[in-house]
Amino acid sequence: MTLNILLQEAVQSGQQGGFLGGGWQNIAFLVLIFVVFYFFLIRPQQKKQKDIQKAREAIKTGDKVVLGGGIYGKVREIKDTTFIVEIAENVRVKVEKTSVFASAEGAE
Repeated sequence: MTLNILLQEAVQSGQQGGFLGGGWQNIAFLVLIFVVFYFFLIRPQQKKQKDIQKAREAIKTGDKVVLGGGIYGKVREIKDTTFIVEIAENVRVKVEKTSVFASAEGAE
């Protein structure tokens, strides 16, 4: 539908002799929209993901963490892609590193 509108506008402006001016304005508007989306949506999300990744890499044995399901636990072992987390006395679970969302300072 958007393509039809753009084509109709191009035909009308071409009939008026101003096709190049109208075409460049449309392209500039689309570029402006992309730039706004990049700086307000894409870039902050990438920065947030980078911060989360750094926080996961900084986790060490003995740290208290919160898992994706809201479970609190203490990291007992770190492997390449997983953590062994103790969620209760002598109850340990193996979880993916991506399921650890936050360090839980002061959590029991």
